[in-house]
Amino acid sequence: MHVPDGFINAPVSVAAGVVAAAAVAVSLRGARRELDERTAPLAGLVAAFIFAVQMLNFPVAAGTSGHLLGGALAAILVGPYTGVLCVSVVLLMQGILFADGGLTALGVNITVMGVVTVVVAHAIFRGLLRILPSTRRSVTVAAFTGALLSVPAAAAAFTAVYAIGGTTDVPIGKVITAMVGVHVLIGIGEAAITAATVGAVIAVRPDLVHGARGLTTRLKLRVDGALVDAPAAAAAPAPAVAGSTRKVWVTGLVTALVLAGFVSFYASASPDGLEKVAADKGIDEKVEEHAAANSPLADYGVKDVDDARLSGGLAGVIGVGVTVVAGTGIFWAVRRRRTEDLTATSTAPSTSASAG
Repeated sequence: MHVPDGFINAPVSVAAGVVAAAAVAVSLRGARRELDERTAPLAGLVAAFIFAVQMLNFPVAAGTSGHLLGGALAAILVGPYTGVLCVSVVLLMQGILFADGGLTALGVNITVMGVVTVVVAHAIFRGLLRILPSTRRSVTVAAFTGALLSVPAAAAAFTAVYAIGGTTDVPIGKVITAMVGVHVLIGIGEAAITAATVGAVIAVRPDLVHGARGLTTRLKLRVDGALVDAPAAAAAPAPAVAGSTRKVWVTGLVTALVLAGFVSFYASASPDGLEKVAADKGIDEKVEEHAAANSPLADYGVKDVDDARLSGGLAGVIGVGVTVVAGTGIFWAVRRRRTEDLTATSTAPSTSASAG
């Protein structure tokens, strides 16, 4: 659903850029509360994983494909504020290095693919967890549902932006019907990927899943032949094994590299939902060439490498590497800022007492 340059006029693109900048600024502050020494590197990995899986377009209808948006996955794994930042990092890398998603439309893409998907998915996810049993399966079910609904919500958000600032005269009723219709199907793929990923992480390290924090399975005791919940103290989970976070991180990085470097070659070559709708409805009549069209990695291939498999694989590996480095650097900086704030807060009372 990467919006290219030329779909949205300049005033609305600027307005969307302001909205996106505000959302990123709020998320930078909010992420300080979500990130700690374990989740900061995990957030960088989540960004890289989203980048990799977005290369894996899957067929959803005749001549149409879809790919992961990633907002729901990021929000559930590392928190909604950090999730917005994860998707923003991915979109920035894709726009600058791979000419995917217009640079003038970056604000639109962050707003639609990052903010809307995260807000909708997280709201649905938290709402379902309030009424579902407190189990790991409930987390997976809530993740599936939130991801499923976040994609057509993003499609509707794009249509709303297009209704205000679209550069072609296309009946909005036809646009929203086509956009939401095809993205409901794409949402099923999004939901399956999100639920599978969350389920895999929660099975190994539930303490690393932001959406599963506080989730415990009460121990059962047999009393007079019947199973009853053990006291809370007895049901407390064992602390995580030191060093296992590194194992999760390495496993995730290797998975992302394999997906981007090898599996992506077998992805569907059909246009994605937005591209298909734009071509069918005439939205793309005024599309502009990407400012980074001459990038050595444009269109997810390495310039001057003739072998398509090798070119795409190298581009995918480079993309994962750049995204994980950039993302991890950003999230460690946010984490360090939180530590500095906590240190300043803890020393302020003692300083005041000494002065008195």
